[in-house]
Amino acid sequence: MPEIIKIAADAGYHGIELRFVQGEDSLWKLAAFSGKQMAATKAALADSGLSIACVDTSCRFHFPDKNERELWIEEGKHMSDLAAELGAPAIRVFGDTVQPGANEESTRDWIAESIRKLAEATSHNKVDVWLETHGDFCSSGDTAAILSKSGAQHVGVVWDPVNSFIAIDEKPTEGAARLGPAIRHVHVKDCQRIADSFRYVLTGIGDFPLRDLRCALRQLRFDRFLSFEWEKKWHPELADAAIALPHFANWFRKNYVHD
Repeated sequence: MPEIIKIAADAGYHGIELRFVQGEDSLWKLAAFSGKQMAATKAALADSGLSIACVDTSCRFHFPDKNERELWIEEGKHMSDLAAELGAPAIRVFGDTVQPGANEESTRDWIAESIRKLAEATSHNKVDVWLETHGDFCSSGDTAAILSKSGAQHVGVVWDPVNSFIAIDEKPTEGAARLGPAIRHVHVKDCQRIADSFRYVLTGIGDFPLRDLRCALRQLRFDRFLSFEWEKKWHPELADAAIALPHFANWFRKNYVHD
């Protein structure tokens, strides 16, 4: 955490979205988030003027086995407790992928039910549950339908418009129109089309319509975090964080703040 905090502060970020720390995604298991080390972590964040924008979980609710879904709900509860301790507004969860032998309708039902159970079980924390546009349910329409079906309060969307753009060519204006005020947090990155596939690139040099995204968010009067996502863990060919993080911060200040 000290290294993460220093990188963010040096680049001029206002917050951190937590995902993996020391290779661990069940962050509640780490010493950095318990006892005296938790106090030190919180003090370091405060001293650097940083907040925790979102605590990301690996919770997925697409499993046909109810017991497996329940295990992930329990993981979500642990992560919600951690988010509350850190003053984060929400945890991120996935839908995510239709499993062999299942179909979209049943999977959508399992996801909606699990989100409702998790949101109800963690409501005392005042920490929301945010569903990311991801996997087989990355379209804004699918995500909105799942949230509606859940009937849950204290839920929202982590909107990753690049996921939808790559998967189904959904434009930012389309996604923003369908999700509207349900959007609580936005992932920003850029991608470049290579033949029939895409690769991630430094922000502003790819093919994703970032200007359209900016316009869509302004139309929504979006005033929450835009979070730079750099998936080097899954794409080791990407530039190091020491390059990508300052690059995004500079690009953002030029194109979103001063433009």
